[in-house]
Amino acid sequence: MLYLLIKAALSGLIIAAVSEIAKCSPGFGALIAALPLVSVLGMMWLWRDTHDPERLAAHAAATFWFVLPSMPMFLLMPALLRRGAPFWAALGAGCALTVGLYLLLVWIGPRIGVRL
Repeated sequence: MLYLLIKAALSGLIIAAVSEIAKCSPGFGALIAALPLVSVLGMMWLWRDTHDPERLAAHAAATFWFVLPSMPMFLLMPALLRRGAPFWAALGAGCALTVGLYLLLVWIGPRIGVRL
């Protein structure tokens, strides 16, 4: 249980740091958010818990493929916000686009040889 609390606290600290840093410097906050900190921590915890190289390799490869459908959200949201869309509408549209692209990836991935 302590291990789970440590993982949750560390993850929360990263999110809090990004939001606080972004208040002063949106670009630097974005840089920190773009770092694969969560992915790296997840891989470290997965390795600690399993010591299974095949599982870790599959996780890392799937992470790569799942990052790709999330990228367009970071183009759609600023475009909508700059055109006057409310934040929640822009966020909702970005999330909806990402979910749609995730579903497309899950459907098309196995057809093109991508294991998720």
